[in-house]
Amino acid sequence: MAESKRFLLRLDPKLFDVLRRWADDDLRSINAQIEYLLTSQARNAGRWPPRARRSARPPAETTDEREEPAEAAALA
Repeated sequence: MAESKRFLLRLDPKLFDVLRRWADDDLRSINAQIEYLLTSQARNAGRWPPRARRSARPPAETTDEREEPAEAAALA
């Protein structure tokens, strides 16, 4: 993983409490929640590469059912 940059961030205490509760709900640290929100907004603004789309289901098997798999043929 790439090394992270560190910097001081001043937040309104009310905003910090909102972020803390939100992070707890999402099972993240406050730092991870802030990074998630900033990355999401950077993507929405077109300033961060879009996330690769994942297929809803795995690709179909490409083996022909009439052919025996190599392992089965070797055992026969």
